[in-house]
Amino acid sequence: MARTVRRTSVLGAVVVATALALAGCSTPPWLEPGASSSAEPDPSASASATATEAPQPTPNDLSTGATARSLTAGPLGISLNYWSSLAMDKWTPGVLKPVSLSLISSITPNDGQKVYLQRATMTATPGSATETFDPLTAQVDAATTSPGYLVLDPYSYSQTFTVGPTPEGATFVTLEFSYEFLVQTTPTSTDYAKQTATDTLTVAVTP
Repeated sequence: MARTVRRTSVLGAVVVATALALAGCSTPPWLEPGASSSAEPDPSASASATATEAPQPTPNDLSTGATARSLTAGPLGISLNYWSSLAMDKWTPGVLKPVSLSLISSITPNDGQKVYLQRATMTATPGSATETFDPLTAQVDAATTSPGYLVLDPYSYSQTFTVGPTPEGATFVTLEFSYEFLVQTTPTSTDYAKQTATDTLTVAVTP
């Protein structure tokens, strides 16, 4: 009987060991099909989404109310100042929006010849981040004296142009300026050389 009991105990031990081995080979609950996953969110994906949603600022060269530019055209150095008497938050689509400018020139070498402004033109083109609208009618100031307005330092030129009503979808307006000059070839000559300078401003329109 003692021998039989020992065999039974050994057999019981084998059965227990086998059961433990099978339990060790079973699939953990969290790997079962259909088990829910609790993966942590990707920080870079969240940052990318946030960056995509951030609105881009509207460009505005007159954000401080005024700006200054320096241009060259052949032997001419041209100093320009632009400003608006209308506050930037009042630049809405339906109103007339004034843009003022002052201009003065220098010439190198300065042999005594004079510099005249024959014509100044401003063309306004409304736009947005996704659309460019048709340009508004160009505004032109053509000299009423011949050969033009004297603009050689210390003499200067000033003018105010007006940007008309813009489409409701426009968030800014691009202002293209063209300046046409006549330069004496010599101090006593009645012959002139023509020089042209261009400049561009972008001004925000408040919806």
